[in-house]
Amino acid sequence: MKQSVKVAVCGAVAALGVVLMLFQGLIPIASIALPALAGCLLIPIVAGAGVPWAFGCYGVTAALVLLLAPDREAALIYTLFFGYYPALFAVLGRIRSKPLRYGVKLLIFNGAAVTEALLALYLLGAPIESISFLGPFTAPALLLLANVVFFLYDRALEGLIATYFRRLHPRLMKILQGK
Repeated sequence: MKQSVKVAVCGAVAALGVVLMLFQGLIPIASIALPALAGCLLIPIVAGAGVPWAFGCYGVTAALVLLLAPDREAALIYTLFFGYYPALFAVLGRIRSKPLRYGVKLLIFNGAAVTEALLALYLLGAPIESISFLGPFTAPALLLLANVVFFLYDRALEGLIATYFRRLHPRLMKILQGK
């Protein structure tokens, strides 16, 4: 793919990611689904332009999302995990040992989840009373549940990437190469 095509496609994907994140104002219950969906837009960038371009596209999108998104917590969720994870998925896929690969993935996810929770509490001022329904066991229970959801997301992303390569990638590459 030519450099000018890469720049144009990355710009379009970044703009589409920002637009998806702006829908937070219209669909407030989608504060996790829309960041995950916006992150999945990086799949064609990773496949067509490469991982460095995908991280660059993520950086632009994350900066704009942090400035413009109406839901600050969703912006944090996108910036701290879902925005870059599809690009990181390609990098982590190079680890041959499956247990080690999943261990690294879980370590990254848990670091992002704890960081997001702490920033939401102390920077955004989220009320801790709203999540203390299990007393001292609330945080570990929510983190365990989040890990289960992450595992499901990771498997779904793997299937989405396989489907993309099987069905869309050849067509998209023909269009972008002008054939």
